[in-house]
Amino acid sequence: MSGSKSVIDAWNECDKVDTLFVFVCLIACWIVVPAVGLGYSGYSTRKNGLASFLPSLFCILIVSIHWWAIGYSLAFSEGGGAFIGDLKNLFHAGVSSSPIGTIPALLFSEFQMVFCATVCAISVGGICERGRLVSLVPFILLWSTFVYCPLARMVWADQGFLANLGVLDFAGGTPVHICSGATATALSVYLSRPLFRSKKSSKRTPSHLRLHKPHNTMNQLVALILIWSCWLPFEAGTALAFNFRSIMTLCVTNLCAASGAFTWTMMTYFESGKWSLDSTFLGMLAGLVMITPAGGFVGMGSAVVLGAIGSVFSRQVLRFKFTERAQRLRWVDCGDTFTTHCVGGVLATICTGIFASKEITAYDGTEIVGGALFDGNWAQIPVQLLEAVVGFTWTFSASYFFIALIDCVPGLEVLCMDSELKKGMDAAQMEESFSDEHWISEVDYEPLSTSLRLD
Repeated sequence: MSGSKSVIDAWNECDKVDTLFVFVCLIACWIVVPAVGLGYSGYSTRKNGLASFLPSLFCILIVSIHWWAIGYSLAFSEGGGAFIGDLKNLFHAGVSSSPIGTIPALLFSEFQMVFCATVCAISVGGICERGRLVSLVPFILLWSTFVYCPLARMVWADQGFLANLGVLDFAGGTPVHICSGATATALSVYLSRPLFRSKKSSKRTPSHLRLHKPHNTMNQLVALILIWSCWLPFEAGTALAFNFRSIMTLCVTNLCAASGAFTWTMMTYFESGKWSLDSTFLGMLAGLVMITPAGGFVGMGSAVVLGAIGSVFSRQVLRFKFTERAQRLRWVDCGDTFTTHCVGGVLATICTGIFASKEITAYDGTEIVGGALFDGNWAQIPVQLLEAVVGFTWTFSASYFFIALIDCVPGLEVLCMDSELKKGMDAAQMEESFSDEHWISEVDYEPLSTSLRLD
């Protein structure tokens, strides 16, 4: 009874409006995890659509349990050091109704879990169309423990190494976008040039994949709608309170996404004379990437500029994958994750140091030194650059090491066989598909095994 009483007493200390706000944001932005899978499915060929979607579900299943068991403690426990937490909150011990800020610790934990699952879903897209799904199970566990949690700790925890240097990263320029982009790139690079069992197998030929247009346009369209709408509470909820700063954050997030989508769409139209859903999708992503670390620090005019900058820069980087050099390097960028998330994340992190405004940040009483353009704090830029370098270096190196380690285990070879590549991942690994191929053998199916009698 005393335990229940202490929980209720702690609950009464929480602000109910702030709690309800973050609760609603949590529910709304959870959908972004399968939406990322739909995005990868949209980019894939019709024979790989479902297998490209399934990893996002793996992320929800595994990360939800991992975060409860150990992830939250490693990232956000009060003990521990600047790079990793201790095990004080193992299996969510002590994570209940006690307030973090003005909301219950359990709600804060679940909101952060969605961040981890979202980053993981973007990351594992690096295996699309040629990676084996079974290798993702151990990879997600290792990645969550040794890649994401330390990075989240460094940037967002009070004791974090980068946090104490004064980095400005509202919702994850580095823990979300650089981390996911660098991880996906590490997976793709390894699949193109594996070192261990995938290389030694006579049934596997590491190679460059021929470029193709997105084959599942409806999935891409649904993903665009869901990711855009889910990123609004993703950003606004990061304020962890219902105040004018969270409202401003939601508004600048939508504006930056619109600016990015419009810029990329129009550039494609003026270049080709055609309208393109793919261009709108990539522009939207470029805008969302740019606003993620800057959301709580910038005003609406800056959001428009950031979206346009992100689209122009990312579109130029994207041209590399169409070159002969990219083909010689076996460069494969599934869903253009390296371009939009990795390179875009680095640009967004640096631009946050330029456009951040202490006036905007003070809308909820938070004080910062400010950014370079509006507050004259040019010293912020090298701090942001250091964050980006640390984030990319740690993420790429650790992710590459873990996928190579998994490739050493018999039965967990990460690269699919040549026959599976030609057959398609849906048929080879699932015997299910978004297309009609999985039931082609039942085209003459009759529900009754005998003739229907009318007497």
